[in-house]
Amino acid sequence: MIKKVLIANRGEIAARIIRTCKQMNITTVAVYSEADQKADFTKMADECYLIGPPRVNESYLNAEKIISIAKQAKVDAIHPGYGFLSESDQFAGKCEEAGITFIGPKASVMKQMGSKVLARQLMEKAGVPTIPGTKEALATAEEALNAAQDIGYPIMLKASAGGGGIGMQVVENDEELVRAFESNAKRAKTFFGNGDMFLEKKLKNARHIEVQILADHNGNVIHLFERDCSIQRRNQKVVEEAPSTFISEETRRRMTEAAINAAKALEYTNAGTIEFLVDNKENFYFLEMNTRVQVEHPVSEEITGIDIVEKQIKIAAGESLDISQKDIYTNGHAIEVRIYAEDPVTFMPSPGHVSQITFPNEDYARNEPAITGPSDITHFYDPMIAKLIIHGTDRQDAIAKLTKALQTYRVVGIKTNLPMLQYISEDEIFRKGNVTTAYVQEHYIPNINAK
Repeated sequence: MIKKVLIANRGEIAARIIRTCKQMNITTVAVYSEADQKADFTKMADECYLIGPPRVNESYLNAEKIISIAKQAKVDAIHPGYGFLSESDQFAGKCEEAGITFIGPKASVMKQMGSKVLARQLMEKAGVPTIPGTKEALATAEEALNAAQDIGYPIMLKASAGGGGIGMQVVENDEELVRAFESNAKRAKTFFGNGDMFLEKKLKNARHIEVQILADHNGNVIHLFERDCSIQRRNQKVVEEAPSTFISEETRRRMTEAAINAAKALEYTNAGTIEFLVDNKENFYFLEMNTRVQVEHPVSEEITGIDIVEKQIKIAAGESLDISQKDIYTNGHAIEVRIYAEDPVTFMPSPGHVSQITFPNEDYARNEPAITGPSDITHFYDPMIAKLIIHGTDRQDAIAKLTKALQTYRVVGIKTNLPMLQYISEDEIFRKGNVTTAYVQEHYIPNINAK
């Protein structure tokens, strides 16, 4: 039985986890940096502890300090949210050593999936299609150049560890590869403590579609259908929706079956996501596995009625899934947009003071904010300040409601990407569902710059 949970995170996801814990009558403990001492999530938690200075390596990435506070607060479990320590097998292992339940998969499984190179190898063994690319991690630009000759340009250079688009870049030739390798390896080393890189063939006109899975400790694995996350900037998602209107029922069946088989092959437990790239002929290829709750999980919750965070906690407590696949069906269509403190044209972060924020209050609009009133947005963390999730009877209804909701959304004092989201919601290409991972680069940026 889990009665007290420490949330090893901040902002929107910390607030999200606290809400579900309260519904489950679970006591919550928040940790916060000096920059977050007045943050909304600290006011929502039952207990709060200062963890350190603003910089992440001194606060939200300080595993030893977090576990020390967890022991002091006598918690039963730690929920890592997403980002920070959420995919650190070392942190999960430290929790296990301390006798604290880690709300996520086992450290050994996280270690396998934490290396994208190893994950590719394991997926191939499990019979899941993978994108042509390097089989082993690359330590030098020279190794990358040799591998690129076999793969052929364009190529996607990626960090073996981490996510969020960090350490990732499309390269078109040898010269670009040499320049990109060193800078991205250095960035990956800084963010993830691992500078290993690998290469994948760049798929043109691809869609980013992922399958949400839940797995308990008794071998039961289910999926909550798929999400289309193709609209991205800097290789980071901006708009997500569920279900995908691009794939056929047969592709959906094969893709969800592949995701479940992969989870079973790994003996995976808790919530996870198998991400795929899908070409214009609906061929799908394994991209990566996220061993945590994802930013876009609400769209899956909206179409299935299942609280993913609640299931995470119950699975971590040793409970079996109380639903089977036949109990799960889709209801309507959901779209999530991420509101970032950033310039809507250059995508550069826009820290500063928010003097006012106004949310749409329609019953079809689910607001998941990190801030609810006047607040300072610092440069220390990811610039996402809120998420807006819309549920409609079908995709067109959801888009119409999204457009209306965005018209009433206000953030005063800093630049945000709200103009970008409004543009997308009204764009015919988006409305027709003809979006790929190249949408922002090929359609949004040229049209905005032309105005």
